[in-house]
Amino acid sequence: MEDQQKETLLFVDDEKPILDISREYFSMKGYRVITAENGLEAVGLLKKHPVDCCFTDINMPKMDGIELAEQIRLMDNTVPVIIMTGYPSLDNIIHTLKNGVVDFLIKPVNLNQMEICLHRVLRERRLFIDNILLKQEVEKKAQIEALNRELKGKVEELEILNRILTEFKSIRSSVDVFSHLVHLAMEITRASASRLYLIYPEYELPVEVASAFSKHDPEHDRFFTPEILIRVVKDQIPLFTTRDMQDQEESALSGGNSGRFMGVPLMIRDRVFGVLTAASAKDGFSPKDLYYLSSMTHTAAYAIENLALYENIYENLLETLKALVHATEARDPYTTRHSRQVARLALVIGKAMGCTAEEMNILEVAGQLHDIGKIGIQDNILLKKGRLTQNEYEIIKGHADIGADIVKQLGLWEREQKVIRHHHERFDGSGYPSGKHGGEIPFLSRILSVADVYDAMASDRIYRGRIAEHMVMNLIQEGAGTQFDPEVVKVFGTLFNEGKLALP
Repeated sequence: MEDQQKETLLFVDDEKPILDISREYFSMKGYRVITAENGLEAVGLLKKHPVDCCFTDINMPKMDGIELAEQIRLMDNTVPVIIMTGYPSLDNIIHTLKNGVVDFLIKPVNLNQMEICLHRVLRERRLFIDNILLKQEVEKKAQIEALNRELKGKVEELEILNRILTEFKSIRSSVDVFSHLVHLAMEITRASASRLYLIYPEYELPVEVASAFSKHDPEHDRFFTPEILIRVVKDQIPLFTTRDMQDQEESALSGGNSGRFMGVPLMIRDRVFGVLTAASAKDGFSPKDLYYLSSMTHTAAYAIENLALYENIYENLLETLKALVHATEARDPYTTRHSRQVARLALVIGKAMGCTAEEMNILEVAGQLHDIGKIGIQDNILLKKGRLTQNEYEIIKGHADIGADIVKQLGLWEREQKVIRHHHERFDGSGYPSGKHGGEIPFLSRILSVADVYDAMASDRIYRGRIAEHMVMNLIQEGAGTQFDPEVVKVFGTLFNEGKLALP
């Protein structure tokens, strides 16, 4: 017997001797052999054991060979069926061939003849299966490629939409939103030009507030006409032209596979606030580009509305806090000038140290509000002309925490309240209220600390007169590394020598 078992063969015949001989012969050849005495028994075996070829008689009880061939064809049309019969007829041959029979042997059958027939039909079966598998592989590959293209398109779309959603979140002013909107429109839709117009009631036409152009399209102006803007504002739906600009009757709802111009309304609370436009000099736009442009305007409108609301709240709260500062100033005239001077000095130092626009805004607010906590200090201590007792000094020190807590309660200025809370910390860790040292102290607090001390010492106070500015400068330089950040003191000294810190 061969080492490796070959295919599985099914022999079906109501003559047991034929089954026994066939089993013994083909088993010796290395095949796995199963047998059945009629078609019905064979169908039961086929449900349990997959086979590679079936030899069957025609005339059998319960189910004949012709019906068995049909059942095998329905179960697995790759299994070849070879009919063996002692009573051949043309009708039987035609009928069996119609049911998927691949060969017809006349009994008594020679075993060598059966084996030759088996080799041929198995070879043909392998070729047939290989062709099916190849076809399935080609189809599967095409399906995978189509799915990959679809998936890639969806991923790209999600990335673009995510970018649209996230990029506007970090923008801090409406003007920056306008500028970013036209440049993003240019980049994502590959437009040759983009413009943003805002609607002002006092003007007949929308006013251009931002634009971006490609140097490769010097004739971009021909795409932007008042009629287009009026149409978008009036209809409040995107305009998507599929022909030249002389024909503006094509909209996004009218179909078309590409367009040369897009106009999308910028809506805030169901009112057209502006119009974002984009023009293409060459390839044109697809409906997906219009979808991206609409997503941009929707996100930008939301950002603009939030910024307007934030800016309004910010201004109102800042005015409220300034009113508290003024209440303190009414009790202590020194504080009136001091808050404004500290803010001014801090901004000069911050600019020289390369602070960002956001940091400069924080310095300006924190500088004006750094002593707001003094509103919680009673007059007999705050306005005392003589030397403070230790207990009174501890009460005065509480103004840093009080001021920070006042700002904290408003919920908008987290960084500002930290700067206010720690502007009396010392670089060596001996300051208050937390005893922070070195880099633990917020950077802007370190700037504010120098500005605060400089103005305090160089100003007239209830309990003493002002100290000469050059002497104050010397004292601050002596405090570098102990009370003050050495880097801040270094920049401060340069600015002082350049005359940029002169007090009024």
